[in-house]
Amino acid sequence: MASITKPRPSILRSRAFHLALAAIIAALLLYYSLRGIDWSQVWVTLSHAESKYIWAWLVIVTFSLFLRALRWRVLLSAEGPVSVSTAFWATSAGYFGNNFLPFRAGEVVRTLMISVRTSMSKSFVLTTALSERIFDAVTLVGVASILLLIPPTKPGWLKDAATPFGVFGLVGVLAIVLLPKLEPLWERTLRRLPLPSSLTDKLIGIMLQVLMGIRAFHDARRLAIFLALTGVIWTCDSFTAVIGMRALGMNMSLEVAFLLITGLALGSAVPSTPGYVGIYQFVAVKMLPPFGFTNAQAIAYIVLFQGLQFATTAFWGLLSLTRNKGVSLTGVAPVTRPT
Repeated sequence: MASITKPRPSILRSRAFHLALAAIIAALLLYYSLRGIDWSQVWVTLSHAESKYIWAWLVIVTFSLFLRALRWRVLLSAEGPVSVSTAFWATSAGYFGNNFLPFRAGEVVRTLMISVRTSMSKSFVLTTALSERIFDAVTLVGVASILLLIPPTKPGWLKDAATPFGVFGLVGVLAIVLLPKLEPLWERTLRRLPLPSSLTDKLIGIMLQVLMGIRAFHDARRLAIFLALTGVIWTCDSFTAVIGMRALGMNMSLEVAFLLITGLALGSAVPSTPGYVGIYQFVAVKMLPPFGFTNAQAIAYIVLFQGLQFATTAFWGLLSLTRNKGVSLTGVAPVTRPT
């Protein structure tokens, strides 16, 4: 019978600590975001949501999820072939995990799904997944920094955020470019550490797989395809933000939609409870009012956004998990197959 590897007590304590920290942050952000909200206006706004826009939102988000799977497959191809279906189901399970598990554990879930069905190492697959996230952040902050210079009205903290966003993006790009080129330096550093030779060799092996994952961006053709898909993905996501507003009878420019998507994406990097509860509410009430929306409208929008996001990721994620028995979502651990 299949068995699941149990986490060590130290890991369980670490998870408990981070869960407690995430819960505290979520509670504080929810209090800040929801104080003084006119809930009757929130309800009226949500009750007038138009179904045709909701269905359009669901279709575009599903298409965007498929494009993300194709894009990840481009990076994975640096080590070997991965079928479109395998990449899609792993991506679906990963996004489901990110929405319902803390600490972006979905990245581990989708890594396990790929590694159990290919000969690729977990270190390489996880690095491509995390590098993909870093590249998204670099892209978002880079474009957002430019957009923040365009509006005739530059609301306080958004204007101030342009410079640090740009610096963060530059650091990310330099890391992707330079880290693999310094491979000899990393190896020499590891060999000089006072560690057993067996452990040193293991760490070097992991390092090589990690650098291989980052080096996936160094192929010109692969990078061009990845960039093209990234542009389409984030354009789709911005359109979904606009469509979500239209569902509630409000209008939002594509420029503001992109800034909102950027804020939500960067906010998700903060330790949070499953579903980014608290984080998304905070981002919404900070991002939307400077562009003419009330706090109640911002909360109504983000409630609809999260509800539709949960529904979409739950549908495809649960369907993926029923098709893939080799990974445990709750334990985030590989299932040991009987010999």
